[in-house]
Amino acid sequence: MQTHEIHNTRVSAQQRRVLWATSISYVVVILDTSIVNVALERIEASLAGGVAGLQWVVNAYTLTFASLLLSGGTLGDRLGARPVYMAGLAVFTAASAMCGAAPSLALLTLGRVLQGVGAALLMPASMALINGACANARERAAAFGVWAELGGVAMAAGPLLGGLLIGLAGWRSIFLLNVPVCLAGIAMATRVAPQPRSGAPRRLDLAGQAAAIAALALLNAAIIEAPAHGWHAPLVAGALALAWAAAIAFVALETYRAQPMLPPGFFRDPVFSAAVLVSMISAFTFYGLLFGLSLYWQQERGFAPLRAGLAFLPLTVVVPLGSLLSRRAVAWLGPRALVALACLLAAAGYLGAAACATTARYDWLALPLPAIGFAASLITPAATAALMASVDQGRAGIAAGVLNAARQTGAALGVAVAGAMIAGRASIGAGMRVNLLVAAALSAAAAWGWWRAWPRHAAASHDETKARAVDRPPRILG
Repeated sequence: MQTHEIHNTRVSAQQRRVLWATSISYVVVILDTSIVNVALERIEASLAGGVAGLQWVVNAYTLTFASLLLSGGTLGDRLGARPVYMAGLAVFTAASAMCGAAPSLALLTLGRVLQGVGAALLMPASMALINGACANARERAAAFGVWAELGGVAMAAGPLLGGLLIGLAGWRSIFLLNVPVCLAGIAMATRVAPQPRSGAPRRLDLAGQAAAIAALALLNAAIIEAPAHGWHAPLVAGALALAWAAAIAFVALETYRAQPMLPPGFFRDPVFSAAVLVSMISAFTFYGLLFGLSLYWQQERGFAPLRAGLAFLPLTVVVPLGSLLSRRAVAWLGPRALVALACLLAAAGYLGAAACATTARYDWLALPLPAIGFAASLITPAATAALMASVDQGRAGIAAGVLNAARQTGAALGVAVAGAMIAGRASIGAGMRVNLLVAAALSAAAAWGWWRAWPRHAAASHDETKARAVDRPPRILG
């Protein structure tokens, strides 16, 4: 009995080491998707580049992250989760230092690309480390719950923390802060026990990877550059044509390869397809709003970075609350009704914000923002749970990679489209109003698509989900 208790204590200590080490990296990865928005006005004043340059600063990170996520997961399977995780964290650390010291917009953008490379390596590896450290499904659910909640806190804190840092030490401090935090994460990771490699690791799909990068990068380049050059300009039209060709090549490659980077068979399940689409639309609309609001408050309304960070609080402060309540809401309503209602709530919020986008009063514009943030925080965990339940346990890792890649792709496209609409209008507020109307329409379409995707046995799935939600997993933090 005593030996058994000691063994359990050691397992618990290992779980805590893994959870804290991986949570540090997850927090900085999530922070860098939101904290940079508050710095955009100061970056533009320091390095120039206009709206298009700022879009590249944001999207260089999310595009690289989205493009390489699936390959990062494959590398973790082949080389081991811990070494790939530590390599990703080291790359992210060096890239953050490069961003903090960048003398030009081009080098800052390159640093953001390298940050995306590091994030794409460490994110799936961190999930694999948590998965391997937890002995059963209940412990695994508890660990991923803590992990996700910390991400929600990071998202909420990003704009406010960014405003404080910029006000005290300038925009470069938001990148330099990552360096000591990531070094602490590397030190923690050295204490994590290595895990056995997969018996039959997947092959790297280099051709599919190249086609995915080309399609996403060229599409974003066309959207970003169109306001300055026009949609019929040879540069923009050529980029669109090449993006389309790369997308066709990607689909063809993934259809006929024995071990594709993106298994097309997943999308035969309507719930899986709907979860990917809803998650992409949610990220598209949410991150487009973050980009537009940052420019609007700082460039059109003249808010200082700290005030802009505080202005984001109605949108972001409810995100951790929604993440905490999502599991109970799924147990009460079921995933089908919950996600559909959350999408409609988001649509209503975007419509309300569109009606107030050009008003001079902050409180009117801030009023619908909690609905948007709360809806987004409900959608993500519920859609994730539904997607993971639609695939075999042995393919859960690649399914999670597909979902995360879809979210990051949606975020990058959302910033690109929001910037294009702002650059093509007489004022930032007018462009943001058009973007918010598009966001409302997409959110309503996502609600309809999600509701229609669920099969007739959705009630049975609801009962099973409710039973799992009521069986609360144990805490593993001690």
